Amino acid sequence: MIKRIDHLNIVVSNLDESKRFFVLLGFCEGISAELDSAFLEKVTGIKGACGIFVALHHPGSGLSIELLKFELDSGTDESIGLANRIGMRHLAFAVADIEAEVERLRKHGVKFIGDIKTWEKTGKKLIYFYGPDGILLEFAQYPNLKE
Repeated sequence: MIKRIDHLNIVVSNLDESKRFFVLLGFCEGISAELDSAFLEKVTGIKGACGIFVALHHPGSGLSIELLKFELDSGTDESIGLANRIGMRHLAFAVADIEAEVERLRKHGVKFIGDIKTWEKTGKKLIYFYGPDGILLEFAQYPNLKE
């Protein structure tokens, strides 16, 4: 049986820039390492694969993200930030004060899709925004969420 979700892996084009972005969201840096090409090729099935990764941990939620930069990548998928594409579409973060978080990140140049919306059925406030390489992210504030 599965005990927990261990981590989410995100392939990025610029490891340092992506790491700074997720630290801005409250993640803390964990281990980082170059990945042996023989090992990575066996794990991924990609001939000649090699790269470097950094683990980032979110202390409030237990969520870990592994950012991976391949030495040779196949480029960015132009549709990665579109919500209607099949596959994993976005990563959502619950926040206590969505207005404050949006204002804080806008000061750092983060681009949001529209304005904060409220889902009338639940009172949930949400907004989508883009992370590194056009990764689609969401902030969600629930009416009963406390700090």
